[in-house]
Amino acid sequence: MDFIFDLFSGANIRWVLFGSLLLGCASGIIGSFVLLKKQSLISDAMAHAALPGVCIVYIIFEIKSVPMLLIGATITSLIATQSIQTIIKHSKIKSDAAIGIIISVFFGFGIVLLTFIQQNSSGNQAGLDSFIFGQAASLVRSDIQLITVGSLLLVILTTLFFKEFKISIFDPLFAKGIGLPVTFFNGVLLALVVGVVVIGIQMVGVVLIAALLITPPLAARYWTERLGMMAILAGVFGAISGASGAVLSTMIANLPTGPMMVLSASLIFLLSLLFGSKKGIALKAVRHL
Repeated sequence: MDFIFDLFSGANIRWVLFGSLLLGCASGIIGSFVLLKKQSLISDAMAHAALPGVCIVYIIFEIKSVPMLLIGATITSLIATQSIQTIIKHSKIKSDAAIGIIISVFFGFGIVLLTFIQQNSSGNQAGLDSFIFGQAASLVRSDIQLITVGSLLLVILTTLFFKEFKISIFDPLFAKGIGLPVTFFNGVLLALVVGVVVIGIQMVGVVLIAALLITPPLAARYWTERLGMMAILAGVFGAISGASGAVLSTMIANLPTGPMMVLSASLIFLLSLLFGSKKGIALKAVRHL
C-alpha cells in the first residue's frame, strides 16, 4: 500500500494516469464508429502520416513547441486522408492498396526526416523519437493537460453527434432522405479520428495509436450488438487499457507507455474473444455441447 501511495503521490503522475484514461476512453468510443464504417485502416494511415508533419515543423522552426508540432501532425494526417480518397476516386487501385501506399510513403518519409534531424541538429532534437512509440515519462504537465482537455472534448463531441453518426453509418440513404448532411458528418468523424491521433501520439506513438482506435471496439463487439452499448464498453475498455499502460510504464523504468496500453487492450480483446456473451468462442462451445 505504501508503494502504491508513493507511486501516485506526484501530481504529474496523476495527470498522466488521468490523461491516458481519458485518451483510451475517447479512442474506444470514436473507434466504434470507425470500425462499423470499415475505415479502421484509414486511422492507421492518419497515425503514420503524423510523423513527417512533426519533423517538418521542427526543421522549419527548430523548436519543440508541442502545439506547433501537433499542428504539423494534423496537416500531414489530413493530407494523407485526402490522398487516399483521391487515389481511390481517380484510379483503379482498391482502398486497402491505397491505404498501404500512403502508410508506406508518409511513414518512410517521416523516418528519413527524423534521421536527418538527428544527424544534423545540435542536440535539442532529443525526444522527437518518442513520437514513434510514445513515452509518458517525458511529458510535462502542459502536455498532459492538452491530452486531457482534448480527449474530454472529443468524447463530448462524439456524444453530441451520436444519433447523426448512427443514422449515417447504418442507413445513409435514409439519412439523406431526411436532409441529414451525410458527407459533412463523415468529415466530422474523420476530424475526430485525426484529433485522437494528434493528441495521442505523444503518449502512444504514431505506430500504435491506431490500435487504441481498433482493439477496444473489437473487444466490445463480442459483448453486445447495440451501437450505444458497444461505444460505452469500448470507452471503458479503452480507459482501462490507457490507465493500466500508464501505471505499468510508471512502475517499470524505460518502459514505453504506448506498447503497454496496446498490450492491455489486446489482453481485454483476447478475454472478450473467449468469454464474450454474444460471440465468445467459449460460449459458442458450451452451446454446442
